[in-house]
Amino acid sequence: MDLSDVIAAIHERLPELGERIAERIRADVPAYVDESLIPFDSLRRSCTANADLVLSHLRRSGAPDPGPARETGRIRAEQGMPLADILHAYRIGFEFVWSEILTQARTHTTVPDAQLVDRSAEIWHLFGLYAEAVAAAHRETTAELAVQRGARRSALVEALFSGVIADRITLWDAARELGLPERGPYAVVAAAADSPGEEPLPGVEASLRHAHLPSAWRLLADQQIGLIAVGAPEAEATGLRILRRAGARVGVSPRFSSLRDTPQALRFARLALAGLPGGGSGVARFDDNPLAMLVAAAPAEATHLMNVVLKPVLDLPGLERTRLLDTLKHWFDAGGSAATTAQRLYVHPNTVRYRLRRVEELTGRSLSDPHTVADLGAALLAARSPAAGRNPATDETTSTA
Repeated sequence: MDLSDVIAAIHERLPELGERIAERIRADVPAYVDESLIPFDSLRRSCTANADLVLSHLRRSGAPDPGPARETGRIRAEQGMPLADILHAYRIGFEFVWSEILTQARTHTTVPDAQLVDRSAEIWHLFGLYAEAVAAAHRETTAELAVQRGARRSALVEALFSGVIADRITLWDAARELGLPERGPYAVVAAAADSPGEEPLPGVEASLRHAHLPSAWRLLADQQIGLIAVGAPEAEATGLRILRRAGARVGVSPRFSSLRDTPQALRFARLALAGLPGGGSGVARFDDNPLAMLVAAAPAEATHLMNVVLKPVLDLPGLERTRLLDTLKHWFDAGGSAATTAQRLYVHPNTVRYRLRRVEELTGRSLSDPHTVADLGAALLAARSPAAGRNPATDETTSTA
């Protein structure tokens, strides 16, 4: 008897061999224990088919067929099985088959040792070929599934932001698939992109997840928009710290409790973004400055208000105009304190008072009148907002008055 006869005898006991291999894999690889993920019958059939391939190849030689191995890699990827565990199972299967061959060969002294040596190299070459086929198929399928999941996740996020999802059960399903709680509070974020396709908040979802803040994001041509669950007491403050670290221009909506309100929250976040002054980075919450949000919400009306209230100041030469507008802004920020404004501008308080009187003279409005202060505050926000007509750092204006 030679080694081919030994292999043939083992091949005749193929069903028993496949079941024993399956039992060993289930005992040694934890990922295969879950019956709901991979039923034992399915594992047994897979082990039997692969053992059949190996034994058939060893009996007849010829070119090996990696097709079944690729199919195993594809199926296990769809089941969510880690590649390392699949390769571990394959190694167990090959070791088991070779151990059976050695055990049977030792019972027959007529089997030459040289044949065992030759076939040992062959079987491990075969293992490398099959393992490579399994890994390639697993990686390809995993990549395809990731694209599919990403597309579906993006579609669900888009549906929430556009308000397409209206049914409560569907909302619950969407929240569950996106990894979000069914109820809030939530907040919506809108960040300006410097160029189409560029994420202004790279890695934000992972950073938030690390801070135990579930979120879902979508990248648009000009913005990156996201929905964040902020249920924990310090969640909103933590989220704001993460957003500020990105160094982007970001608007944040007020908190809300129902996913049905996501479209309105997105509008608020975009208004907060539009209300950010200048062109630098920053994070603006809608609730931090409601008046600025109103200005951003109605840019045409805000431009008209700016021209009605501040036109004499805006028409001044650049340096004088900027000096008066900056003084007025710092005066508002300082709560109407000339002394604090002077400290921030590094000038004498009398200089601040002189500039404020100059604003009063030019506009014909008194800063002691609450109505005038409200008008000037709104007009100043409009003058400093990119969404409403004029950038005070330049000579450009949309004024037609």
